[in-house]
Amino acid sequence: MNMRLWLGTSMMAVAFISCGVGAQTAPVEYEYGMKLDVAKVISLTEPDQQVCQVVKAQMTYLDSSGQQHELIYRKLANVCSYYD
Repeated sequence: MNMRLWLGTSMMAVAFISCGVGAQTAPVEYEYGMKLDVAKVISLTEPDQQVCQVVKAQMTYLDSSGQQHELIYRKLANVCSYYD
């Protein structure tokens, strides 16, 4: 009997979390070819750099249904000059 109760409670907890109710998702790292649904960009951030190199930047955005997502992607640091 206790096993059934524990199993049922566990299944309900997993379903609750997977629906996104009360849970925040971790940023997803971009992979080439990923399909993105970006309706509005909220913020773009990257670490401060003194050297021109590839950095991991983060984009926070809303999709077409209004859900917020965070995406990590690689780019050249802002310190890099594109016109040299």
